[in-house]
Amino acid sequence: MGVTSQQPDQIKSPLAIADYRRYWIARFLAVFSMISVVVLIGYQTYDVARADYGMSLSEAAFQLGLLGLAQFIPLFLLTPVAGIVADRFDRRVVVLIANLLNGSIALALAILTMQDALTLPILFTLAGMYGGARVFSGPALSAIAPNIVPPHLLPRAIALGSIAWQVGAVIGPGIGGLLFEISPSLPHFISAGLMLISGGLIMSLRPIRAKQEGPRVHPFRQILMGFQFVKRERFLLGCITLDLFAVLLAGANALLPVYARDILNVGADGLGFMRGAIAVGAGSVALLLSFRPLENNVGVKMLWAVGVFGAVTIAFALSRNYMLSLALLAILGAVDMVSVFIRTSLIQLNTPDQMRGRVSSISGLAISASNELGEMQSGVAAAILGATGAIVFGGAGAIFITLAWAWLFPEIRKARTFSSKYIEEETPREKPG
Repeated sequence: MGVTSQQPDQIKSPLAIADYRRYWIARFLAVFSMISVVVLIGYQTYDVARADYGMSLSEAAFQLGLLGLAQFIPLFLLTPVAGIVADRFDRRVVVLIANLLNGSIALALAILTMQDALTLPILFTLAGMYGGARVFSGPALSAIAPNIVPPHLLPRAIALGSIAWQVGAVIGPGIGGLLFEISPSLPHFISAGLMLISGGLIMSLRPIRAKQEGPRVHPFRQILMGFQFVKRERFLLGCITLDLFAVLLAGANALLPVYARDILNVGADGLGFMRGAIAVGAGSVALLLSFRPLENNVGVKMLWAVGVFGAVTIAFALSRNYMLSLALLAILGAVDMVSVFIRTSLIQLNTPDQMRGRVSSISGLAISASNELGEMQSGVAAAILGATGAIVFGGAGAIFITLAWAWLFPEIRKARTFSSKYIEEETPREKPG
């Protein structure tokens, strides 16, 4: 550590900062293992329901909805607490503990898979525990980046962080699916080890604790203050809820096992490549944005990205060609990355540091609700409409939400650039290089 040899505005890339490089690798490894476990739990749940319980396609698809609900309940209950934890304690330690819990769950899943002892109740329980552990990692990990890079590099750091996420999301399910074909327990063992390495890298950063201003406030009051802040800042409220409702309706991820096993007939490794295709599209756009960040008319571009997301979701639902489906999933990832990049940058830049953990947790709750409750919605809709009808319905819903939010939240349409209301010019205590 020590005093930086360059002024903050002289640093041209977040990767010139050693702390950020370690943070980037840790994020990549955590996502690699996390997405691999999440995708394979979904596939194993659907496969166990079909093979061991003799369920029909629609009945097994409904189990995927229940799996999403099992993950959402702990997320819903623990997210407000996770935000407070990220704002009151060393964020490195929070991430480390969450990684250790996730690694332990992956290890248990590996052992049970090896012993052929998986049942639906066990899978639901492990998925719920995994969701509960992840909820503490998200807000703390997201809040670290603004503490280790200068403010003028934050949009680029967010784009690079998204690359870490997307590259991990590409390689995780892809390699996980291939390893699953070799030995179903092997990818879970690897995920457990990578979680441990990721936690060690995070602990190598300098201590990171949010700045506290004013007198200490009771934790429950702090939680309420976080929600009040988001409610008061209509711009943030619009950004967070746009993603919540659009992905809640249009998320096709929950039904990818149905397409992989029974519609496109490509199996677990094919499912890995389908999930990987989404991340390839997203990672490509994130790489582009790290070199050429969006600067103008960011609000309108975010709305367009969500609308296109809904339209491409409909096209994927109707496709019966595997290669076309992969291409459409890549486009889905690309437009989703545009939305994620803009929304994340706006939220981080318009939130004071002492509240960033809580606001990140609220944003994370919205994302989790859209993902996990979206899985529940998809499962229920698939049981009623079939997998194709459910995804078409969701895509149309996302388009409607985009039009409605453009009218309800004109603040989004009027957002021209990434402006910072709260972040002060601080020099990270880390030597570049």
